[in-house]
Amino acid sequence: MTVQAKVEDSNGPLPGIVWQWDPETDILSGAFAARDPLGGFHGSIELTDDDGSVAMLDVQAGLVCGLDIVVWPEVDSIESLAPPGVARNGRVIIPARPSRPGTAALEVDTTLAIAANLDQSVFHLRIGVKRPVEPVRVANHLVIEIDQRHRLAGFWLSNVPVFPTPA
Repeated sequence: MTVQAKVEDSNGPLPGIVWQWDPETDILSGAFAARDPLGGFHGSIELTDDDGSVAMLDVQAGLVCGLDIVVWPEVDSIESLAPPGVARNGRVIIPARPSRPGTAALEVDTTLAIAANLDQSVFHLRIGVKRPVEPVRVANHLVIEIDQRHRLAGFWLSNVPVFPTPA
């Protein structure tokens, strides 16, 4: 199953997102408030794969405005990993599903892969197979990838803090 998405250009300032670790659960999460919400899907989208990896999207009135990486796939380390240098500023919209207008949660079975740079300040979460994508900067430290068929294809998280070590 895939998640259809639409991109709307944004000319205003990007919202800020701060990534935070929950040291008890190892969950990495970040979110921002949706400005001028639209009338699309409202709730959470759970991306899961056969290996047990789980990522949760927060969608407020159609706008993707948060991500939690709950259960991690194997993380590949890539020394020179960096978010796309050029990305259009925009908002990623998840349309409401006409067949399920009141749905507040959606589960999508897919394949997830994740890579990080050596200091783990940048992560790239890919959904499905590698394919051509358009990067859309939706917040200061979040880029969402959309493929040519208008489906979610991945996420770039930057400025991720170091995982907290127990005291």
